[in-house]
Amino acid sequence: MQPDNDFLAESFESHRSHLRSVAYRMLGSHAEAEDAVQEAWLRLARSRSDDIANLGGWLTTVVGRVCLDMLRTRRQRREEAWDDVTSNAAESHRTRVETGPEQEALLTDSVGVALMIVLDTLEPAERLAFVLHDMFAVPFDEIAVMLDRTPAAARQLASRARRRVQGRAPDSDPGARARRDVVEAFLAAARGGDVDTLVQLLAPDVLARSDAPDTQPVRGAEAVARSAAMFAGRSGAASCALVDGFPGVVADADTPARRAMLFTVRDNRITIIDVVTTPDRFDALDIAPLP
Repeated sequence: MQPDNDFLAESFESHRSHLRSVAYRMLGSHAEAEDAVQEAWLRLARSRSDDIANLGGWLTTVVGRVCLDMLRTRRQRREEAWDDVTSNAAESHRTRVETGPEQEALLTDSVGVALMIVLDTLEPAERLAFVLHDMFAVPFDEIAVMLDRTPAAARQLASRARRRVQGRAPDSDPGARARRDVVEAFLAAARGGDVDTLVQLLAPDVLARSDAPDTQPVRGAEAVARSAAMFAGRSGAASCALVDGFPGVVADADTPARRAMLFTVRDNRITIIDVVTTPDRFDALDIAPLP
C-alpha cells in the first residue's frame, strides 16, 4: 500500500538536511543543491515508495545521480563549476571520514573555500565518489551503481580524488583573506552609513536577495549600498562570523529577528548578498566566530 502524502513528506523532510549537505558538496552551489533535493522529492512522489526498504539510502542515490547529471551538463556547457560557493551554504558541515584519523582531520579542516576549489577541479565521477564515500561514508558498491561502474573502479576514482584533495593545504586559497577583508569592510561601512565606501565594495550589478516572505531582490551597487546602511541601522548586534566556513555577517543572533548575510566575492568585490531569515534555514547554518 502506498503511504499517504503527509507521511511521505514527513519521511522526506527527516532526510532533507543530509540530502542538501550531499548536494552542496557535489555542486558547490546552494541554489543548485536545493534544485537537486527538490528533484529527489519529485522522483520519490512518483515512485512506489512502499517498495523502498532504505529510504535514506534510496534518496542519497537519487540525489547523487541528479548531481552527477548536473555536473556533466555544466562541464559540457563550460559553465563555472560553482556560482555562489562563498555565499550560499545552508548546511552544517557534518563529515564522516573512514580513512584514518590524520586524513579525517585534514578533510574536516578543509571543508571550506579551499576544498571547494579543489573539488571543482575533479571530474564529475571523481567528485561523486570522493564526496559520497569520504564525506558521507556511502559504500563503494552503492556508489558503483550510481556511476554504472564496478566497486573497484569507484574506489579508484575516490582514491584519485583523495590524493588531489590531500595535496592541497586548506590554507592555500590565496583569496580567503581578501574575502574576509571585504566582508569586514562591508560591515564597518554599513555600520557607519558610509554609502560611498559600500559602493566601492560592491560590484556594479550586485544582487541582494532575502528568503523573507514578500521581499524583492535589490540590484545595483547604489541601491544595495543604501539598503545595507539601513539594515545596519535597524539591526541591534551585528558581527562578522564564519557562516558554514565562509566570512559572513550575523545580526540579532539571540533574538527572533536573527538573520545571517552570506556573500559571494569576486575580484575583491561583492557580487551577491543572500540574507537568511527563516528559522529553519538559519538553524541549518553552521555559525562560528572568526579565528
